[in-house]
Amino acid sequence: GGATTSKAHTAVKIDPEYECAVVHINDASRAVTVVGDLLKKETSDLYKFNLKKEYDIFRKDFLKRQKVKTYLSISEARKNKFQIDWNTSEIKKPNQLGVQVLNDFDLSILKEYIDWTPFFRSWELHGKYPNILKDEIVGKQATELFADAQKMLDKIISEKLLEARAVFGIFEANTVNDDDITIQNSEFRIQNYFFRTLRQQSQKATGKPNLALADFIAPKETGIQDYIGCFCVSTGFGTAELASKYENEHDDYNAIMVKALADRLAEAFAEYLHKKVRTEYWGYASEENLSNEDLISEKYKGIRPAPGYPACPDHLEKLTIWEVLKVKENIGVELTESLAMWPAASVSGYYFANPEARYFGLGKIKEDQVEDFAKRKNMNLEEATNWLKTNLAD
Repeated sequence: GGATTSKAHTAVKIDPEYECAVVHINDASRAVTVVGDLLKKETSDLYKFNLKKEYDIFRKDFLKRQKVKTYLSISEARKNKFQIDWNTSEIKKPNQLGVQVLNDFDLSILKEYIDWTPFFRSWELHGKYPNILKDEIVGKQATELFADAQKMLDKIISEKLLEARAVFGIFEANTVNDDDITIQNSEFRIQNYFFRTLRQQSQKATGKPNLALADFIAPKETGIQDYIGCFCVSTGFGTAELASKYENEHDDYNAIMVKALADRLAEAFAEYLHKKVRTEYWGYASEENLSNEDLISEKYKGIRPAPGYPACPDHLEKLTIWEVLKVKENIGVELTESLAMWPAASVSGYYFANPEARYFGLGKIKEDQVEDFAKRKNMNLEEATNWLKTNLAD
């Protein structure tokens, strides 16, 4: 589940390969509810039958709608990159360069930055907060759930049951070789680190660029110094222990509640820290005055993309973030073999400040870009293909 999967991909590519049930969920926090449906003996068979039937109908409809897409070579796509006039572009030198660490951060500060809508979705209650509390169908249940969540959140904060930690850094940066971002800092053990970005390869309408995140950083050859940031935040320390305590007391409701709140707090921490970076540490939006609703709607200047998400689906770049920021050493967040973060209630990503930077989806790419990517990463083609296979065009 999550942002790197889709119902279409599950129904078309994965489900036909398995006799057993394969379920797509929009948010990983909903996994507990789905697993519960799969394990209920009295309803499991019907649930799986209906799911298979739904995916079969979806798959047939999807394949009927498919158009043959045209792709550019990676060299052609680079010629159609997003163009910024770097001579007039707004670039602000950060107020503080280098790595900063925040340990045992005050969770009470994060309450006002919580986006509650995904919280209700994780409990299969659909609607936008706060309107969902007055919904004719689910309003009563949502209100009761919200009250329980507030009670648990107050307990977590007052008793310090979870710990929040963050590490972030802002560095001198420039784009090199079209799609790579080189970063420098006097504290680095080596002279340069590189963030490798991927570029859209689908044929675009006239005037529409083939985007890569590297387009939003000034090229080295311009002689203009640009900057980039990266970060990792976590509110997951203590979550597993607290959830286990409730599970041992056969209180699954509060065990799920703790995990759901930890996820919301992690996202709130990412939102809070990004605001502090924009207004203080970097300071490129020092006059910003946005409400939490504005922040949720991403009305701020700049972007905060994350490895594994649509603009940069390559999880491998997390390894570079971890090395640059010394994430494990500084705050204890680790990467699993599949490059998932542990504790799970953690968020990592980049900071781009350019006012023309925008979110986008990479879409499908061709083998020539995978080969190019493998060479840039100094890894074998098979390994690169394995990491990028969900983005490979047929």
